[in-house]
Amino acid sequence: MRITRQLASLRTFLIIWSGQTVSIVGSYMTTFALTLWAWELTGQATALALVYFFNRLANVLISPLAGMIVDRWNRKLLLVACDAAVGLSTLIILLLYLTNNLQIWHIYVTSTINGAFSCLQLLAYSASVSLLVPKEQYSRASSLDFLASYGADIIAPALAASFYYVIGLSGILCIDFITFAIAVTTLLLVPIPQPPRTPTEPHPQKNIRKELFFGFRYILARPSLMALVVVMSAFQLAHDFGAAVYSPMVLARSDNNATALASVSMAAGVGGVFGASLMSTWGGPKRRIHAVLMSMVGAGLSKTVFGLGQNLSIWVPAQFCSSFNFPFLGSCSQAIWLSKVRPDWQGRVFAASSMSVMVTSPIGYLLGGSLADYVFEPAMKPGGSLAPVFGGLFGTGAGAGMALLYVFCAICMLLIGLAGYAFPVLRDVEKVMPDHDAAVG
Repeated sequence: MRITRQLASLRTFLIIWSGQTVSIVGSYMTTFALTLWAWELTGQATALALVYFFNRLANVLISPLAGMIVDRWNRKLLLVACDAAVGLSTLIILLLYLTNNLQIWHIYVTSTINGAFSCLQLLAYSASVSLLVPKEQYSRASSLDFLASYGADIIAPALAASFYYVIGLSGILCIDFITFAIAVTTLLLVPIPQPPRTPTEPHPQKNIRKELFFGFRYILARPSLMALVVVMSAFQLAHDFGAAVYSPMVLARSDNNATALASVSMAAGVGGVFGASLMSTWGGPKRRIHAVLMSMVGAGLSKTVFGLGQNLSIWVPAQFCSSFNFPFLGSCSQAIWLSKVRPDWQGRVFAASSMSVMVTSPIGYLLGGSLADYVFEPAMKPGGSLAPVFGGLFGTGAGAGMALLYVFCAICMLLIGLAGYAFPVLRDVEKVMPDHDAAVG
């Protein structure tokens, strides 16, 4: 009977995963197309960075409330509502574009809305995994999410780059809206269990403030989890400083070649799929923290090579190697959290963890784009203050300053991964903290 229930739960997980994968492809196509549209309109890294800034800012601000909602409300209804809301924002962008009213600030507004609902959706989805998948399959289940994400990186840029000049932004937005409808349909077809209540669970109506900060108190009381949050936050900051200039750097150094950007994005997808496939088959190392820290090192090293390159012959293999690391990092990190936190607390704890990590992301995107446009790019032009020092490595043409900033961030990522080994409280997180079922049992 137990095996039958597990198989039914796995089937439910795979159906949900399939629907979300289709939706991710549509969303990535829209993101790629809007990137091209915004770059053609403004020609500034800051304009592109602000799209991500508002998305991540909304993600951070909504996280504490979202965690409490996920632990209290029906998770299936939340997933459906979030998909519907993001689909509606896509429809609004489409209508504005068709009526020739679309402006860059509209993208900022919808990006903010999408960031809030995407945060709520991700928390509801993540907190449901432990109820659908056996404990020993947590890493594999998480790796499937990376398989979907990086698989979309292969398909979406190629489709978007091809369709952009044929059916335009409006056609791509229509495709995205259809994929949202598919995702909602799959959610409606399957049951999603709610976590069981325990006698020790605090009554939700007694103290809303206490509920909002429950996740933060939980993490602060456990130094190993706190250390994991700190190292992930530092890594995220360095990563997103570089991510802010990633697309404009490639476009600037390839003379606005959409195919070049699509090729690099596809390389990221192929690398991610290889990594996720290996992670799904293997299940990851017994000590998951090793995969987390060494993946940071591998990603930082690969991105350093990427920033030093100036054409597709370097960018493509470097991006493949970089993305290969992230399924191991994310899957093993998520598996640690799933195994250490009780299912009925995961919404609030995961929200606190996500907010603590992602609070650095808006900073990275906002400052990264501004530094690229107003400091690094001018300094790396012929006669600029940094050109005599770094011009031999990066050149002095368009995008050279962004490349210098990108490499600096990549080196920081590498050093953060290595530094993690210096702290036993982090290095031994899986030994120090018992699993939630062991602690309860």
